[in-house]
Amino acid sequence: MRLRASAALLLFLSACATSAPSPAERASRNSRIANLQRAAALPWTDGGRCVVREASQSWPVLAERCYRALDHDRIEFHDTAGRCAVASVGAGAVGLGFCVLAAPEIAVGAVIVLGVVVVGVAIKEALDAYELRHAYPEEAGTSRGTKVASREADAQRKPKLKPEPAGQDWQPPVPPESPERERHPECRPVPVRHWGGNDPHNECADKIPNNSFPGWDVLVNGKNFDGLVLMTRTLWDVKTDDFERQTPRSQRFFVRMKLSELRREAKLARDCGYHFVIGVRSAAHKAVLFDADPTLKVVIMDWC
Repeated sequence: MRLRASAALLLFLSACATSAPSPAERASRNSRIANLQRAAALPWTDGGRCVVREASQSWPVLAERCYRALDHDRIEFHDTAGRCAVASVGAGAVGLGFCVLAAPEIAVGAVIVLGVVVVGVAIKEALDAYELRHAYPEEAGTSRGTKVASREADAQRKPKLKPEPAGQDWQPPVPPESPERERHPECRPVPVRHWGGNDPHNECADKIPNNSFPGWDVLVNGKNFDGLVLMTRTLWDVKTDDFERQTPRSQRFFVRMKLSELRREAKLARDCGYHFVIGVRSAAHKAVLFDADPTLKVVIMDWC
């Protein structure tokens, strides 16, 4: 009896010890996300890969290790605070830039970026992954091996979540205790593997501008969508068939056959508070879809 009681106590203590991160671990994650967000405002020649790799370090260490990955043709450094040695050429200029960049707080006007900054792909993926995981914490378990199944009859498979790099955390945009999410758990987006057998279609879907999960479909409300843009809450269905090569009669027939499913997808997305966009490859396809249903939003995909 004592042995059993001791074992139970040990299990209880072990669970308590691992149930929540320590203050030091939380501070480390917060620092990592602060570094990623700070770096997102700068232009990088490597898509931000160095930043993601070094994000757990202090900002000065990250700045030192990734300084050469900056797009120096688009960035200017000015010692507005007067804390860095004044230099204009050679090694001195590098030292000035690094000094300004590595400051705990960058002074106004100290770093000037020329042109519009597009967040580095690697940085964006890291932040998007954390946004999804912490906006919907119940899905975190699936990334560690829990199987997720679509409710559709034709989806007889058990997809897995995309593995996410550890420690890429920031403040969740939706409180974990949100009653809205509790009432509609089917609306939580879950990345799942692409359907196989149509690589050109999947590659086209992966290139959706600002796609939060390239390489994956997204399961929402029982339906696998081709893409999700989290920042605008937009779900995508991509059409890559050679529509424009068909006769006008065949084009109209094709659209009539697909229209009910497109309307269903639009409703599933709308019911969960998402926009819905259909991506097509030709103006002809867009025109016939518009004639069939002007309420559908159709975009010509010039990237595929």
